[in-house]
Parts: sequence; C-alpha cells; structure tokens
Amino acid sequence: MPLRREIGQLLIGSLPATTITPEMRSLAREFQLGGVTLFKRNIEAPEQVAELSHDLQSLSSGLPLWVAVDQEGGRVARLRAPFTEWPPMATLGRSGDEALARRFAAALAAPMATLGRSGDEALARRFAAALAAELKAVGVTLDYAPVLDIHTNPRNPIIGDRALGEDADTVARLGAAIVRGLQENGVAACGKHFPGHGDTAVDSHLALPLVEHPPDRIRRVEFVPFREAIRHDVAFIMTAHILVPSLDEERPATLSPTIVRGMLREELDFDGVILSDDLEMKAIADTYTVADAAVQAIAAGCDGVLVCRALSDERTRDAEVHGQVLEALVHAVEDGRIPYKRAEDALARNRRAKERFLAAPVAPGRQPGLRHVLGNDAHRRIADEMSRFL
Repeated sequence: MPLRREIGQLLIGSLPATTITPEMRSLAREFQLGGVTLFKRNIEAPEQVAELSHDLQSLSSGLPLWVAVDQEGGRVARLRAPFTEWPPMATLGRSGDEALARRFAAALAAPMATLGRSGDEALARRFAAALAAELKAVGVTLDYAPVLDIHTNPRNPIIGDRALGEDADTVARLGAAIVRGLQENGVAACGKHFPGHGDTAVDSHLALPLVEHPPDRIRRVEFVPFREAIRHDVAFIMTAHILVPSLDEERPATLSPTIVRGMLREELDFDGVILSDDLEMKAIADTYTVADAAVQAIAAGCDGVLVCRALSDERTRDAEVHGQVLEALVHAVEDGRIPYKRAEDALARNRRAKERFLAAPVAPGRQPGLRHVLGNDAHRRIADEMSRFL
C-alpha cells in the first residue's frame, strides 16, 4: 500500500481547465501525485494562476506537488501579458556576437563590458532571475527550461529560435547561466531534450524524428550543453522522443536504457531527476499506449513521466489516463518489469528535489502586490535588451 500511494510521485499530470476537477481530487486521494503542468487552457489571469497553484497543494497529503510550466520565451510561453513577454532564446545567443554587440552597445548607450561573450552570460542570468521571480509570484516551482538543443539543422520545425545558439559552446554557457539564474532564485530548472533534438527535421509532437549521427559526434557536440548544465547542478533533465540508431536501433531515447541510464545517468553522471517528455506526443503515442510507454520509461531510467497533452476532445479524460498510467506502474513493480530498487531510486530522487526546492510553504493565492512583480519596469528593460538581437 505505501508503494501504491507513493508511485504517484512519478507522474506529472495535467488539468482540463482552470480549476481542479473532482476526478483529479479522487485520484489524489489514492495516489500522492508528483505534480501538474499548466497549459494555456489552465490560465485566465495571474491571480487565478496563483490561486490554482495554491489549491493544487491541497491534493497532497505528504510531499508538495510541482507546479510546472513551459516558460522558455518566444513562441513557447504559457504565461502571457501581464507577465513579461520574453523574446526567443536565440536572442541571448546573438547577444554574444561581438559585431552585434558593438552595433547595439551604441544604441543602448551601454559599455561593451555589458555585452559580448561575457555579457551574454550576465544577460542570460538576469533574464532567468527575472523569470523566476514572476513564476514564484504565482506559485510555479518548476520550469521546463532551458532548451539545451543546438540549432544545427535549419530545417528543424520544432527547435529553431528556441535554441540558444548554433554551436555547442554558446548553448552550454548560456544554458548554464539560465540554470543558475532560475535555481538561485528558487525555481527548479529542467534542461531539455536529451540526447539532443537540434538536428532533426520532424516535430516529435507529430511523428518520431531520426538522428543519424555516430556516437562520437553526439558526445563531441550534442552532449556538451548537458554536461555543463550537470556541472551547474541542474535539477531536472528531460528526455527527447527521438530515434538515434547509432545508440539504440529500436527504442526512442525516452524508452532506451542505453541512452537514459547508460549515457545520461552513468556516463554523464547526472544525479538529478530524469523526466520524460510528454508521453502523449505522437512520436511515442503512435506506437505505444501511454501506460506501456510510462512503464518502459521508468524501467529505462526515467524518474518521472509527463502525461499532460490530451487531445482537445479528450481533455475531460485526463484523470482517467493518469489513473491508467499509475495502475500500470504499480503492476509493473509487482511483476518485476520495473525492479523494486529502480522504483525506490526514482522516488528518492524526486523526494530530494522537492526537499531542495519546495521546503518553504507555497504562498497563498491572490497575494497583494502580485501585479507589481509581473512585467515590471526592470523586467521589461531586460526583455527590451534581449529584443535588440531579434
């Protein structure tokens, strides 16, 4: 029974609307849920998001829940105005270009020391600190950022300007700066998408992308930003739903013990929480049921799974799908497909991350002064500085 309740910690789910459904409350009475990811459908206004974040903690009888969001900037931002509207992350990479830096230093009346190769890291860190302040103000505790993919394929339909740059060094430096800026200000960061989604030509939301590089190239290029993020103690790393035949001919990275456990956990020595990307994306869901994919992901070495992007006409079934996933995980531990020690290890990693970032009580919803934090002048100045490099 304790394992049955605790296994819920391995799931970060979703909600169909702007409040907690009775079905989700019922599920939480049976399982200790790991967290909830917020999407556009869950967001009406900052005060409502703060209230929802606070209410979500009422689902917990033990460890607090993660309240998570994709808030990268640019086109991937669930929280829009009056939150600060951040430009895409590619602007940070361009801010380190010396020629651009010299051109815009004059426009900004800023000394060169604030721009260029060292200045771009300072700008990235200031951006992340401001982002963290706004997320914390509404009770969001986990941001699925930074993107650590390298934009090496101009035909990539899903990464593009979400990437910090086109070379490993730029992405590594700026990715680490964002990790520090978020986590030093109380928000857990999640680097993504391991082992690297930058050189793909297919959107994994729609189909399974193929990466055809040999292992030595992947270690020399794609791994570099992840190594640097790990060196700076990033809390989470998210796996990619991509097929890399040179590493595993049969399984997508998320479901591959060779990639998840062998490379990320052991070779790169990552000691944090490994999360799957959303298992309802077609790169996985076209071949596997969500429940079977969850079992395979945890067995492969993931410490948690995202199940959060139900189709629009099925959103009322969110809690039903979550329940199926959790029952499948319990049965997989019971019959040995997920070794008991693997489940214990995943639960322990989740517990340590929550103790690290969620030790302080979540502030109640509808805090006075909330609007003074969101989109304030200081944050807008940072966004404007970044926008110079669009």
